[in-house]
Amino acid sequence: MKIAICDDDKQLRKNLRHLIEVQLDFMALTYEINEYDSGISLLKHVDKKEPDILFLDIEMPGIGGMDTAKSLRNLGKKMLIIFITAYPDYVFQGYEVHAFHYILKPYEKTKLKEVLENAIKELSSQKNQFYLVQQKSGIIRLNLQEITYFKSDKRNIYAIQKNGEQISFYEKLNDVEAELPDFFQRIHNRYLVNMNCISRLESNFCICNGEELPVSRTYKQPLAVAFAKTMLN
Repeated sequence: MKIAICDDDKQLRKNLRHLIEVQLDFMALTYEINEYDSGISLLKHVDKKEPDILFLDIEMPGIGGMDTAKSLRNLGKKMLIIFITAYPDYVFQGYEVHAFHYILKPYEKTKLKEVLENAIKELSSQKNQFYLVQQKSGIIRLNLQEITYFKSDKRNIYAIQKNGEQISFYEKLNDVEAELPDFFQRIHNRYLVNMNCISRLESNFCICNGEELPVSRTYKQPLAVAFAKTMLN
């Protein structure tokens, strides 16, 4: 996990870093923390050391924290931004840059612990929304929300997307299933479906994103239970 602290006050950076390290050590997490004394410095190094979580001071000379955050979003950076400020007046501006949270100065240990734990949970949730595919040309990151189902044909796997496009790769379907979040369900020896894409369930088939897919007897009952839970949610 990579964390960055951007604050022009050296002592405040030191204090915040200590509190973060104590919490992450307690959670037995592996981490790297980088410090920046200005928005310019952060923007200069963000491509090489892009953090997962950024603690960003709003009131900084030169490029302020809010403008720094806007620049990061314009560059397509997706890190969780936690603003640090002595004033609560910036909360609504934070919506423009999809700020994850705010921490008011002076830092409260309990508040920092709460925000940091929630940020880590969010990162974990985000990672579960993607599947990495290794191909000769490189690694492709598939957005699981855009995948309607995975289909196996011998040792080839086809990831079918909502727009109809498909990506093929060499893997066992059992191994793919082991890495997917709970909203993917096995319906057949050759099919894994995104439960959020199923609109209809029959005795021997289901409708997934408008397409009819076979449901085998083995998976019929657990699929019915998963479909009911999806409908309730």
